[in-house]
Amino acid sequence: MALRLWASSMSNALRLSRSAGAPLQGAVFCRHFAEIVLDGLKYSESHEWVKNEGGVATIGITDHAQGSLGEVVFVELSASEGGTISKGASFGDVESVKATSQIISPVSGEVLELNTKLSENPGLVNSGPYDEGWMIKVKLSDPSEVNSLFGPAEYTKFCEDADAAH
Repeated sequence: MALRLWASSMSNALRLSRSAGAPLQGAVFCRHFAEIVLDGLKYSESHEWVKNEGGVATIGITDHAQGSLGEVVFVELSASEGGTISKGASFGDVESVKATSQIISPVSGEVLELNTKLSENPGLVNSGPYDEGWMIKVKLSDPSEVNSLFGPAEYTKFCEDADAAH
């Protein structure tokens, strides 16, 4: 118990976070940036991630975004299953103890599924932004849109540069 408390204190002091049960393999860590960026995902400038599996994109907000927001207290997904979403359009809001932020779609397509668990448990965005905290699944209308997004190394550099500028 004491070791777990120490580890938690140290990770908070270093601003390190990791989803419960999330594998460290394939994760990129940087002392300055200090958030998890996973291989196999693509990332947008507005801090959403995309996992493309056979033309179906799962979308959520990044660990960097949830860490910047702080404790998420409310998630409203305005997209509807069966509807369409366009790249650059808002599909919901995330409200935290610090701020409310729009969630911007990094791709276009038909909305296949919403993560309805987030309405009852918005903290899933904090505890598992890359797994239980996903937001929507979209059937891509233009799979090439994914290619315009950052890879893990580019996203890490983007965030480091933005953090250094502040």
